[in-house]
Amino acid sequence: MANWTTIVPAMKLPWLDPGDPFPDAARAWDASQPAPGLLAAGGSLDVDSLRRAYAGGIFPWFSEGQPILWWSTDPRMVLHVDEFRLHRSLRKAITRFALDARCEIRFDSDFSAVIAACSASERPGQSGTWIVRDMVRAYEEFHRAGFAHSVEVWIGGELAGGLYCVALGRAVFGESMFTRVPDASKIALAALVAFCRRNGVPLVDCQQNTRHLASLGAREIARADFVSHVSQNAAQPGMRWQFEPVYWDELLPPVTHA
Repeated sequence: MANWTTIVPAMKLPWLDPGDPFPDAARAWDASQPAPGLLAAGGSLDVDSLRRAYAGGIFPWFSEGQPILWWSTDPRMVLHVDEFRLHRSLRKAITRFALDARCEIRFDSDFSAVIAACSASERPGQSGTWIVRDMVRAYEEFHRAGFAHSVEVWIGGELAGGLYCVALGRAVFGESMFTRVPDASKIALAALVAFCRRNGVPLVDCQQNTRHLASLGAREIARADFVSHVSQNAAQPGMRWQFEPVYWDELLPPVTHA
């Protein structure tokens, strides 16, 4: 396995000690470099470091056996919540879900189960996971500190799917999702969009471009614009992370629950 503590200095990538300030996101590698968007390595995954990273438009992403790697991609994939594409099939799935008394959306009722399921989910074209043990422990601590949240789809008392995200004020950063039942992860994302619309959150960070996210309305914006968005919205008052059935009205005509 590559010795990253030797490779990183040789590649002229900043190496951080715990507590060090992050380089400006604009210093991340560009398209001419081996890993576009890579900004720094090392440091720590403690609550303060994660908070400072997200506030600067930076996120951690690395595999088992690597040091902590910090990224700030340019362009940045985001989902403007007023551009969310509610395809007909998903609209029908949400309507059925909202009318079924066995189904509910919960926030933060079992964050550990959600991040564990995301870590274990197989993804096309990927071997292994970036949600390694250190990341799980770090985000569970971030959750306890009030910065990481889970959006959960429950059916008949069973966790069917969900996602977890990070929130600083009214800046929301999507991290990962999973599903055990068809459409459950999409319903979780729709619930997050409805919640964001209700609370005046303009967009959700998606970090990197994927066909799936693009099909739901996500698009790329310049990193500088994204960092400006984070700076403005992270300073806003925090939100009460609780989902109410009426929030579905942000996406659907009013529904009557069975």
